Amino acid sequence: MKFSALRLWLAAFGCAMLLPTAGHARGYTPQGLCGEYARLDIGSPAGTCVALLADEAQGLRAPRRILEVAPGRYWVVDMGSWEPRRGRLLEMVLPTDGPAPRRARFSVLAEQLDRPLGLVAGPDGKIYIGESGTVWRTAIPSPGGALQRETVIDGLPGDGTHPLKELAFGPGGRLYVNVGSDSDACRDTSSKQYPLPCPDLAGPKPRATVYEAVLAGPDYKLQSFKPFATGLRNSVALTVLPDGPAKGTVLQGENSIDYEDVGQPPEELNRLQAGRDYGWPYCVGNRRPARGYENRHDCKATEAPLMLWPAHVAPLQMIVGSAGSRFAGQLLVAWRGHQAPGHRVVGYKLDARGLPSGKPIEWLAGWNPKPGVRPMGRPTGITVDRQGRLLAVEDFNRTILMLLPD
Repeated sequence: MKFSALRLWLAAFGCAMLLPTAGHARGYTPQGLCGEYARLDIGSPAGTCVALLADEAQGLRAPRRILEVAPGRYWVVDMGSWEPRRGRLLEMVLPTDGPAPRRARFSVLAEQLDRPLGLVAGPDGKIYIGESGTVWRTAIPSPGGALQRETVIDGLPGDGTHPLKELAFGPGGRLYVNVGSDSDACRDTSSKQYPLPCPDLAGPKPRATVYEAVLAGPDYKLQSFKPFATGLRNSVALTVLPDGPAKGTVLQGENSIDYEDVGQPPEELNRLQAGRDYGWPYCVGNRRPARGYENRHDCKATEAPLMLWPAHVAPLQMIVGSAGSRFAGQLLVAWRGHQAPGHRVVGYKLDARGLPSGKPIEWLAGWNPKPGVRPMGRPTGITVDRQGRLLAVEDFNRTILMLLPD
């Protein structure tokens, strides 16, 4: 959410805009078929097309994450709205027969979740879900079976501008958890800066921080939960490199402070290291003072970004493309931002160091609004399934999409 002074208004507006209604995905007009599904006019590489698997006609309200938990079984986190206890965990299966265009089928696994976001598979074979104030896990039941909810971490702050909890597993049972800042730039509702140090960063349980939980033993019980890296406004784009020379590296996509300027400040891709400070709210971009903090903080003592991204692209999820797929060796990022070059899904090749570098590869692009054809793209979550297919979800447009061979 943007600008603390407008927090309540935005929450109310977002809830109203996310109420389900009858009809198709917002603003999309199918353009023939993509495989056995409706084809959408969204830019993608030559020889591919974008298929519409589901939209609000299937009851989607605000899908944020998607993950294939077993062959042909996909779990979807639907946040519902910014109001508490409106979220759901859904299971999606794709039809194997019937007339085209086909639509996915859904069942509800859990309801009344509190602004859920994180959805990851753990090393214990269980699925971990991050709600605003808690992280829990469940074994994958047989189709139609009940979840076995087990709380892993509780008592997380669920208030403020950034209440959503993203999750990412690293080696050795380490689970990284986003605890976002309370405000946009450590200012009150009248836009007045708080005294230094920023209250979000004070005390033994700071916000604007990525935490590290250590799970151990045959039951993966919680052993410790402590700050890992600080000065990170909102780490909803968080992943750990699974292999290669940089295996275990924690990467974070920073949704930076909001300026009204079109091109400032840049978003950041950060390589997180234990105990390091990444600058929020005092520094932006390549260790430059944020407005209002000039000569008040030593930005040179903070960590420089691994890469700078264009302003306002809003990275909302990052994953590493699975081995054997066309996305292998790439960091995939969902950019939801409303300003170009936002509203697209891009990939960055991993270099000889095992780190993302170079120019972005555009997998879903050209997603600007086109009246009567498509709305502006709003990708919030991505995954690559066992067949090597890229799936994307949009919260505002209430869709689930798949990139297929044309």
